[in-house]
Amino acid sequence: MPKSTLPFWKAKSLAELSPQEWESLCDGCGRCCLFKLEDEESGEIFFTDVACRLLDTQSCRCSAYAQRSDHVSDCLRLGLDHPEYFSMLPPSCAYRRLYEERELPSWHPLISGQPDSVHTAGISVRNNCVPEAQIHTDELENRIIEFFDDC
Repeated sequence: MPKSTLPFWKAKSLAELSPQEWESLCDGCGRCCLFKLEDEESGEIFFTDVACRLLDTQSCRCSAYAQRSDHVSDCLRLGLDHPEYFSMLPPSCAYRRLYEERELPSWHPLISGQPDSVHTAGISVRNNCVPEAQIHTDELENRIIEFFDDC
């Protein structure tokens, strides 16, 4: 298939994407906005069901996206200049999947053509997370979750 007939995420590397194309890869699941814990010995990342205070848990989008680093100092600003950040994303994430040379899943809005397909597929954190204001940080280890839908 000629390169020009491929969708942009197949025709280009992540480094070649325009800012608009880069942003459109986000499926709006909100999983990246969940608190994560790292095993200091193994480096393994564990996700919790606790959402960052900036996450709008209904839309699963950041309520202060452009200024998120001003409000949350450890918010990841994903980019190719920090490849280690891709491993901190959920396995379902389009950025991580493309970085690992995997396909986008069928429920991804760029594939389905439906902006809410991530929610109807049950991938998003909508109705499946708690705001950080409701949880004490000492409780995070008890809030670890696993994602079973990332095949």
